[in-house]
Amino acid sequence: MCGRYSLTTPPDAMRDLFDFTNHPNLAPRFNIAPTQSAPVVRQADDGETREMVSLRWGLIPAWAKDLTMGAKTINARSETVADKPSFRQAYRQRRCLVPADGYFEWENRPGGKQPWRVCQYDDKPFAMAGLWESWNGPDGPVESFTIITTAALPSVSTIHHRMPVILPPDRYGPWLDRATAVQDLATLLIPPPDLALKCYQVDKRVGNVRNDDASLLEPAPESPEQPLLL
Repeated sequence: MCGRYSLTTPPDAMRDLFDFTNHPNLAPRFNIAPTQSAPVVRQADDGETREMVSLRWGLIPAWAKDLTMGAKTINARSETVADKPSFRQAYRQRRCLVPADGYFEWENRPGGKQPWRVCQYDDKPFAMAGLWESWNGPDGPVESFTIITTAALPSVSTIHHRMPVILPPDRYGPWLDRATAVQDLATLLIPPPDLALKCYQVDKRVGNVRNDDASLLEPAPESPEQPLLL
């Protein structure tokens, strides 16, 4: 799964990569957690340009009774996303990119869970495949998103058996385009063969959502950086 991630890249650099047209004012985020607001990139209403907007993490379907459902829908499995009632409408009509520059995963150990950070080998930002939805709540509309996951690549699976779907830039357009045929979407969710990742252990402070500072991205003392050339 993907339960925490970071996004510290300046907006101008993200605009160059994701080609959105608006100008959001974003502060660095070192420990983004479920139910918090975070930036996503989606197709604008004109169907041609892209926009970056802040949505609530944990997708709330239009038919949900309240916000609490979002805590259970922070991730959607790529193998079942097309058919699950919570996600199938968004999968067909409301897809997005979730920018990140790394995500955290916890490895089960006899002495407790050890957090790891996974990022691109060159430390550049990347896009996780996502879906977004709008829910009409008692206080007005709430827009939310989920991150799609897939089976972990072999080396990442030593930490956890799932990982977010990381989309290469040449898939951004087809993924966001509402005109892309539904039967073609599944092929976009297969990890590219040249995906180059690295991972390293980080401090257990990342497990507390109140901690959100740059030290969370630093390797833990004597942590072996583990390059994953996949």
